[in-house]
Amino acid sequence: MPHEFDSDAFIAHVASLLGEIPQGSREVVAIAGAPASGKSTTAANLIEHLNEVEPGSTALLPMDGYHFDDEMLVPRGWRPRKGAPHTFDVGGYASALRRIRANDEPFVAVPRFDRDLEIARAGAIIIEPTARLIVSEGNWLLLKDEPWPTLLPLFDHTALVTTEWETLEQRNRDRWVGYDYSEEMIREKLEGNDLPNARLVYDNSAEPDWIIRT
Repeated sequence: MPHEFDSDAFIAHVASLLGEIPQGSREVVAIAGAPASGKSTTAANLIEHLNEVEPGSTALLPMDGYHFDDEMLVPRGWRPRKGAPHTFDVGGYASALRRIRANDEPFVAVPRFDRDLEIARAGAIIIEPTARLIVSEGNWLLLKDEPWPTLLPLFDHTALVTTEWETLEQRNRDRWVGYDYSEEMIREKLEGNDLPNARLVYDNSAEPDWIIRT
């Protein structure tokens, strides 16, 4: 059974693991969760804390950087489902993760998704060789549908962020309010993409090592 933590206890637990990773070695923590579950915030807080304890020890690999671009999504009719499992470059993400694990280059540059512009910015994050712990976060990291299970051997530790469904729905709604969308457009975003994605995460993710309750 997975160990359960709140966010603070999870950070303390991973901090204790960092000290066990030898210099020159690397481990990867994968944090999965539904849209607006708190996974990005949890990952950011974890990285901030660990780098305060040991500067340069921890780095982020965001799955969202591997969104397919709209130039690919629109012709295939996939744009309305952007963020669903089939709208990500799983192979590209896996390739970057293998490079990061090898740690035999001066650095590895990885993309970051710009939500305001709805594009991935190539080379936005530089992972230095000093980073012994890599924190990767994304909705689908534990998904049981192919090709996502091919990622599991690349993770040393896995976590799933959970929260109450009502809270999840409200957070997803709040994400769209600032974009000057009508209520009908927000409902379309929620029912057409965000909430189906959330259900899929919780219905069809592999069992994690840890559960984080936010």
